[in-house]
Amino acid sequence: MMKFLFMMVFMVPLSFVKKGFWFNQCIFMCLIFLFLGGSSLGWSFQNISYFWGVDLLSYVMIMLSLWICSLMIMASSGLYTSGYYPEMYLFTLLVLMISLFCTFASMNLFVFYLFFEFSLIPTLVLIIGWGYQPERIQAGVYLLFYTLVASLPMMVSIFYYYSINGTLDFFFFYYDVGFFMFYVCMTMVFLVKMPMYFVHLWLPKAHVEAPVSGSMILAGVMLKLGGYGLMRLMQIVIPVAMKVNMIFIVIGLVGGFFVSLICLRQSDVKALIAYSSVAHMGLVMGGIMTLNYWGLSGALAMMVAHGLCSSGLFCLANISYERMGSRSLYLNKGLINLMPSMSLWWFLLSSSNMAAPPSLNLLGEIMLINSLVSWSVYCMIFMSLISFFSAAYSLFLYAYSQHGKLFSGLYSFSMGSVREYLLLFMHWFPLNVLIFKGDFMTLWS
Repeated sequence: MMKFLFMMVFMVPLSFVKKGFWFNQCIFMCLIFLFLGGSSLGWSFQNISYFWGVDLLSYVMIMLSLWICSLMIMASSGLYTSGYYPEMYLFTLLVLMISLFCTFASMNLFVFYLFFEFSLIPTLVLIIGWGYQPERIQAGVYLLFYTLVASLPMMVSIFYYYSINGTLDFFFFYYDVGFFMFYVCMTMVFLVKMPMYFVHLWLPKAHVEAPVSGSMILAGVMLKLGGYGLMRLMQIVIPVAMKVNMIFIVIGLVGGFFVSLICLRQSDVKALIAYSSVAHMGLVMGGIMTLNYWGLSGALAMMVAHGLCSSGLFCLANISYERMGSRSLYLNKGLINLMPSMSLWWFLLSSSNMAAPPSLNLLGEIMLINSLVSWSVYCMIFMSLISFFSAAYSLFLYAYSQHGKLFSGLYSFSMGSVREYLLLFMHWFPLNVLIFKGDFMTLWS
């Protein structure tokens, strides 16, 4: 694992090369193919060097992070053409990628916590530095303080766990802590990050104010940190989790239903996509909290599927914004007249968002339905409502943006560029091809 870390560290000078924007993209792609070769097919850690290693969960998350970060460069060509500090942007992106790599590859809880919190800083820099709305400072403060409030209790609980267990290595986690306060302190930071309904208000704010790359990394990877952390740490709080998880499953399902209704009333395209993330991650949280095999496998499949699909939708929203100068659904109408070939991508990604076959979202939802219904048959009520309304707001997004009368607020009549089509293809293709390798998500031993 150190070889990949060193490769990213030595890419730092490359970020400041003049006119090296696309060369950095190529190096990221090379890194992806190098990492792809060292696949890890099991729940035991492999490729161990120092305190870094990967198992199936880490491998999939690192692969997703590398893929999304590479596509972020492709989506941000506007920064390069406008000359708005592209070198500093590449450096920030690389720091973010290194922190995510260290978070997912760490085999030690304290190192995981350290880089988990550190990944907040480059995200904050992306939002405040390259956001294009005046409220981005407020969005950054929301993001920072929601995370920090839940962060300190987790650090205290990590120290407490070290005092009773003697080690913080994931491999030696066996001591079941049986009191409620420890459970809350240890898991709350992940519930905020996912985000769980009630602590989700930072997410629409951050997404709406962030540049396209900020939205991509937030939806694609940062929300997955919460699910990853819950999967890792649920084993040490099982005595409490058996009694308390019911509350969080109910919040996840009922909150997912409420957020789906909120989506149907949104006029801002990015806000709609951001709120849909809350509904999807509510299902992921429910799957993990059931503490069964179907739930963990379904949550992993859903996290990968949501990361690709949501990131692709944010790219589409940005492509429309660059031409129309607005993200409002009241102005972004009749786009099928302007760019009919782009309407195909709107349809493909909207249908994937509603878990239509053959997308990986469908596999994730089927697994999560199995998990939650086997836990309690009453979950079927809210699962069916969430599935129905996810189809409703996805169709609402597609129909309202593509059909209707084209308004005169049009700034550019340019068709989609090859770069934009490639960007969308690289979101959609893995999302719909990975279902053929669905057993990969269930190889936990």
